[in-house]
Amino acid sequence: MDATAKLNPTLLRGLAHPLRVRMLGLLREFGPANATMLAQRLGQSTGMTSYHLRQLAQYGFVVEDPDSPRDARERWWKAAHRTTILDSDAIEEAPGESEAYMRAVAAQYAERVDRWLNERASLPPQWHGAATLSDFRLRLTPEEGRRLHDELFALAARYRRDDESEPGDGDKVVLQFQIMPFPQP
Repeated sequence: MDATAKLNPTLLRGLAHPLRVRMLGLLREFGPANATMLAQRLGQSTGMTSYHLRQLAQYGFVVEDPDSPRDARERWWKAAHRTTILDSDAIEEAPGESEAYMRAVAAQYAERVDRWLNERASLPPQWHGAATLSDFRLRLTPEEGRRLHDELFALAARYRRDDESEPGDGDKVVLQFQIMPFPQP
């Protein structure tokens, strides 16, 4: 699996759909699946998930998984990248697709927070002080915002990726962060 898919306007067309973002997220989080499994998880028809898997494959976001069970009727898919990055060039070149993609990602973040809140009571006690749902109000210049962005990415990169962990060593953790400027007129 490649490390990162850097979105450009062409790739955005292949991913800027809420169901595709959710499907790709599930493949990254839970591993390979077929259209039927994804349909059950998402409350969709198998035909719908199959169509969107083919679209994701056409744009290189998913690939067939040769290590999964083979069935003449079912194709198993896995994410082709661990991470997707949307940079400012793609946002400027394809504003409509960028917004659709960002809205789908934001919805996925909200769903993930809701799932965590629902499961929080069953967390092992040692995780109670390590998890957080916090926000900070900062006053930054665009240059300071860029530096914060870069430092957060560098900090996250210092920790083990989920797919690089050793068996039995650590739990899955999701780090979400947003830098959202609200300039005043």
